[in-house]
Amino acid sequence: MSIESQVVEIIAEQALLEPSDVSRDKTLEDLGIDSLGLVESIFAIEEAFDITIPFNANDPNESEFDITNVGTIIRAIETLVKDQS
Repeated sequence: MSIESQVVEIIAEQALLEPSDVSRDKTLEDLGIDSLGLVESIFAIEEAFDITIPFNANDPNESEFDITNVGTIIRAIETLVKDQS
């Protein structure tokens, strides 16, 4: 399974949607994911890929982890996974 499909699956699960409803241009807000859902998504992604995401839950806009939309989240995770290997 690709990184993209795993991330989409995790985000879809948090949003209570089907993976087919999650596109790269959607924001988490578009998908109905609130701040708690975001944190739960981050934990699930960290666990799935065995990575640590540099994320500031208290101030997501100041985070090194870009949560602009699903596409930026996927790119950030791909980079973290690649940097780890």
